[in-house]
Amino acid sequence: MFKVKDYMTKDVICTEKDATISEVLELMKEHGIHRVPVVENQKLVGLITEGMIATSHSSATSLSIYELNYLLSKTTVNTVMVKNVISMNEEELMESCAETMRTHDIGCIPITDEKNNVVGIVTQNDVFGCFLSVLGWEDKGTRITIAVKDELGAIGKLSDIFVQQKVNISHIGVYSFKDGIANMVVRCDVEDPKNLIQALEEHGYQVLETYKN
Repeated sequence: MFKVKDYMTKDVICTEKDATISEVLELMKEHGIHRVPVVENQKLVGLITEGMIATSHSSATSLSIYELNYLLSKTTVNTVMVKNVISMNEEELMESCAETMRTHDIGCIPITDEKNNVVGIVTQNDVFGCFLSVLGWEDKGTRITIAVKDELGAIGKLSDIFVQQKVNISHIGVYSFKDGIANMVVRCDVEDPKNLIQALEEHGYQVLETYKN
């Protein structure tokens, strides 16, 4: 299971709803972030982003720098933030989190515990990190894409060949089902896959692609 709590950014920077926009902008600059959950007594009450701040003050372009800074120092987070913020529990699956972000076209989701305390945040980068982890992108070895018939025991039959070749499988991904055939991506620890590919083909499998990293 790929749970939100395992991939979220845990040391999340939050702000209070009565903080000023100037203070939030300074917070974003200091920590290199673009989105900040808003809390009251540690409970999630909203979300503020750079985009929201820019939109809320888009009509103030005619102001001088002094006037704009004064405006930002007097405007509170509560007047700009999204109050009905979409959040998710830390025990939810990353798949559900990614789908929610895609459905609502949002770049982040604050993560809460059972008491609605903010315990983290998931951004698009966290989703990308989960995706790379699932496919084992950072692991050394070879990725082999194989056309596999979708039938009972298909993975078992395929893995037997890897065992016979003394090759360890670290990650498996499946995509592109068509006419009962799936393209299966297998990441394994073999440096030279020549003998493995030969064994796969001798057992009737079509090796579509190999990639070594």
